Amino acid sequence: MRLKLIDQIYNQKLSFDNLKANGLNAAPQGPVKTKQNLLTYINSNFSNNYQTEIFPEIIDGEIVEFEGIKKQILVNKYERSSIARKKCIEFHGLNCKVCGLNFSEKYGSIGNEFIHIHHLIPIYKIGKEYKVDYKNDLIPVCPNCHSMLHRKINGTEPTINELKEMINKNYIS
Repeated sequence: MRLKLIDQIYNQKLSFDNLKANGLNAAPQGPVKTKQNLLTYINSNFSNNYQTEIFPEIIDGEIVEFEGIKKQILVNKYERSSIARKKCIEFHGLNCKVCGLNFSEKYGSIGNEFIHIHHLIPIYKIGKEYKVDYKNDLIPVCPNCHSMLHRKINGTEPTINELKEMINKNYIS
């Protein structure tokens, strides 16, 4: 069977040290058969008595809207070239290529030289280190348009031109 991590929790009673003290030999590196005393210990810490400690958004069986709960996540971060960013801005300018927003015109000095740089082909799709072509691979966009360029519509992200069309359609409607 294949398992997929859907959430990560932290509970002191289920810490590595406590699991080792209750029968875990070492950090699992693959499938392991769980000893009965370890299984009993794990199950006892997933009972309703510990529900609020494990799932702090549930209190007395009711879902409560909490914010600020700290979670630790692991992500891939692809390095970006500050030189390519600078050359992209020199070539394309500081206006958003979707909506035209210029931050220094809108916000004054606080907006000077502020713009996001969008990869027309996402780095994760390229999947390897490559020499970026700042004229053809990168485009300056404002943060709102950048977010919309990464929203999937029917499973795909819109292109610059598709997003421009959406904006124009909404201004007319």
